[in-house]
Amino acid sequence: MKRREFITLLGSAAAAWPLAARARQGDQVRRVGILLPAAANDQEWQARVGAFQQELGQWGWSIGSDLKIDTRWATTNAAEIRRHAAELAALAPDVILAGGTSTLGPLMQATRAVPIVFTLVFDPVGAGYVDSLARPGGNATGFMLYEYSFSGKWLELLKEIAPGVTRVAVLRDATQGFAISEFAVIQAMAPSLGIEVNPVDMRDAGEIERTVTTFARAPNGGLILTGGAAGVRYRDLVITLAAKHKLPAIYFERFFAAAGGLASYGPDNIDAFRRAAGYVDRILKGEKPADLPVQAPNKFELVINLKAANALGLTVPPALLARADEVIK
Repeated sequence: MKRREFITLLGSAAAAWPLAARARQGDQVRRVGILLPAAANDQEWQARVGAFQQELGQWGWSIGSDLKIDTRWATTNAAEIRRHAAELAALAPDVILAGGTSTLGPLMQATRAVPIVFTLVFDPVGAGYVDSLARPGGNATGFMLYEYSFSGKWLELLKEIAPGVTRVAVLRDATQGFAISEFAVIQAMAPSLGIEVNPVDMRDAGEIERTVTTFARAPNGGLILTGGAAGVRYRDLVITLAAKHKLPAIYFERFFAAAGGLASYGPDNIDAFRRAAGYVDRILKGEKPADLPVQAPNKFELVINLKAANALGLTVPPALLARADEVIK
């Protein structure tokens, strides 16, 4: 089954997953909260939730029978995320699944008692969410995104797919410490590839459009969109600007390439949600987040959008196409 068909299948399943056949008759109904920085109609996030629920079924849980799930679609609005985090914490479920860095902080501000399993989080030790990766020590554990050194791979990929690029604008959320660290890695690697890099802070849509437009006036430019909620919030704008100004661009998640971006390289986030279900199962069975080590991703995916490449006049090297996990035509 092609990945896009799989995502559609899981996405529809997230709204109403069928009850598992192995309901635990007579057992106490357990409660799981889910907090997501996305809209309810976002197919990528629906697919992640669907994978999480499917995996819970594999562990023997029957949603609607011995397991109740309260999912909050908080969008990328910070105030909405804080509100839903407080409401979920007040419900005191057995465990909460946090989808991303932007949801974990508000949840940990709202409760230090309810167990939290997180996914897609940058540097949980540096941010103070856990004491260490091996021994989290508090009420939260889960699955991080990647090490900062990973961001250098985006620059390498951009140079491979668009060899003529000598200038790169790195779009980042400067309010987040991890974004500063990601840029530092890219900046350190740039001279070896003959590239000059410039940071672009994503404070608002107007600033992004003005800065990218000015940057594009000089030749041989390209873009890298680094990870974080701001990148998701301005996804459509960045993809549109890259196409308008003929700027080859590399993104950190598959859904950018699926939405028309040139290419993406990053962890398989659906896999992270599957793995998170295993931790939720263990917590529901009595284990403590403090004793479950934070894990790094073990699956990465390269996605190339040939339609976007053709529009930019780029010929993707055959070796790169052969390495791709998905090629969108």
